[in-house]
Amino acid sequence: MFGWALLFLIIAIVCAVLGFMTLAGAAATIAQVLFVIALALAVLSAVIQAFRGRPPV
Repeated sequence: MFGWALLFLIIAIVCAVLGFMTLAGAAATIAQVLFVIALALAVLSAVIQAFRGRPPV
């Protein structure tokens, strides 16, 4: 999921450089949402593994 966020961030940067500000804004928003979701899932996964007694990988 972090890869998707990075991809949309790159798309946003390229669109901004080329002058497509509306598309750049949309891609940046999608990148932010995907990053937050991925971060939340990573934290949730670490907490669940900690409660199960498994060491973090």
